[in-house]
Amino acid sequence: MYRHFRPHRGAVALGAFLTLIGSATGLAQPLAAKSLVDRLGGDDSVAGILILLTALVVLGTAIESVGAYVLERTAESVVLAARRTLIGRLLRLRLGEVERTQPGDLMSRVTSDTTLLRAVTTQSVVSAASGGLTFVATIVMMGLMDPVLLGVTLGVIVLIGGAVSLVMPKIARATQRAQEAVGTISTALERAFGAFRTLKASGAEERESAAVEAAAQEAWRHGVRSAKWQSVAWSSVGLAVQVSFLAVLGIGGARVASGEISVSTLVAFLLFLFYLIDPVSRLVEAASQYQVGSAAIARIVQAERLETERTESGPLDGARRPAPTTAAPDGDADVEAFAVAASVAFDDVTFRYRDDLPYVHHGVSFDVPGPGMTAFVGPSGAGKTTVFGLIERFYEVTGGRVLVDGTDVREWPLAELRAAIGYVEQDAPVLAGTLRENLLFAAPRATEPEIRDVLVRARLDAVVERLPEGLETVVGHRGSKLSGGERQRVAIARALLRKPRLLLLDEATSQLDAVNELALRDVVAEVSREVTVLVVAHRLSTVTLADRIVVMDAGKVRAVGTHAELVAADPLYGELAATQFLATTAGPVVGETSVGSAASTGAETAASSPASVKSA
Repeated sequence: MYRHFRPHRGAVALGAFLTLIGSATGLAQPLAAKSLVDRLGGDDSVAGILILLTALVVLGTAIESVGAYVLERTAESVVLAARRTLIGRLLRLRLGEVERTQPGDLMSRVTSDTTLLRAVTTQSVVSAASGGLTFVATIVMMGLMDPVLLGVTLGVIVLIGGAVSLVMPKIARATQRAQEAVGTISTALERAFGAFRTLKASGAEERESAAVEAAAQEAWRHGVRSAKWQSVAWSSVGLAVQVSFLAVLGIGGARVASGEISVSTLVAFLLFLFYLIDPVSRLVEAASQYQVGSAAIARIVQAERLETERTESGPLDGARRPAPTTAAPDGDADVEAFAVAASVAFDDVTFRYRDDLPYVHHGVSFDVPGPGMTAFVGPSGAGKTTVFGLIERFYEVTGGRVLVDGTDVREWPLAELRAAIGYVEQDAPVLAGTLRENLLFAAPRATEPEIRDVLVRARLDAVVERLPEGLETVVGHRGSKLSGGERQRVAIARALLRKPRLLLLDEATSQLDAVNELALRDVVAEVSREVTVLVVAHRLSTVTLADRIVVMDAGKVRAVGTHAELVAADPLYGELAATQFLATTAGPVVGETSVGSAASTGAETAASSPASVKSA
């Protein structure tokens, strides 16, 4: 808690000081009231005392109001700082940590959990300090007036205070469970909205609503439990004062009757007793807020302990290591000049996602000099996409080395490594926002001519022309207003606009129609003259354009060569070629024939690459 409080301790101290001054003016009121009662029996004027009492009330209220504003403003600053820190950390988490944690729960820690810091880091601190000091001062004043009545008051307060202390841990437990349930609500909603069309198509609205409502019910149940214990704590304060009042009134009345104390002393003591409600309430409030806040801080600390990527300064906006640039061999002015293409090598790489999971790669080795196109093929689960994740350092290898330009990727500054790479994911994600924002996401300083050029090359110019607001058109949540093929073209355009030295395409044209696929395949082939392009492909038409093909199976490199070489030398590749690389069943056995797949794709195979099929 102190870590969040420390940067604002000056403002909190100012707020506490103003609060104490307001409390001090309150302490003077019972004394003024005693003087007023004493003068009522004589001929002295009471006007001055009444004016003084009024002034004390007005002044105390004004000062406390200023102090309350300072504290509330500081509390908002605490929440802002906590959110900044947490957001900056969560967006730098390792990919494995994000995959192990529910995104909705992480979001709730940034939103609802940080909100609970508002009270605990300012109000509870000041309430504890000012309430404690005011309580002590009030007890001293009461003791000076009548030690006997003070003993009666303290006896009641201690008895009830002990019962209140047993309630505080229950408040903390209930609050933490309520916050966990809020995280579950966020997770359930994020899941539903992330696959909204599937949800509706499956008729699952009622089931998903029930799941969210169950989490909301759980949050309500624990929230009510926390409120119940807090109400017990607060009512105990009132009970302590009321019982003390009755005890003091009875014993004090007897002492007045016996002449041991005056009526004015009893009146002043009763006023002090009622004034004691405020500091005791502050102490109880501080304790309950601390219990609530500690539950939130525990969840925030859990998020802060998740492993993040090590950030190093490096070139931004598609920058790359200084290298000579080369123009297209045929002098085509439409081809962007790229820096010297990167080389990639895997040296006996082994990898698994967690220690309790099986290995995905078993000694993977290959060498890709740049430029040119290299295709990765193999059955599902062979480890093709994982190759890209290791190059990008989304994951760290378990053994061996991944080399880019002859340097282990672990020795590259992370920002510099990724700035040299353009990556199109398998599902080609498009972010909420405008089309322009999506294109500029990886290259925010790209110029208008560069944007227009990449739109033409990615065959997006016609799409932009028919959109009502052109590049400023909002594409919806996850690009919901675009077709699957349009989203893939946006992702490819975004990668090309980055001007990478290494382009990674993970089935980047799987949702395109034949015309657009052919056009983009020509663009990729053109780019590969200057850039190292790695492609995970399931289509023969893409694979036959590659300069080299890496065949993977069961986490190993089975063979490397050209299409013609592999058809003649590798039975698995021959089978994949015959079935158009569209077989998606897990691990086809070498030598077996996927008749259903071959039959379903034979027409497409013959239409797209008859020569290759004949060779196969």
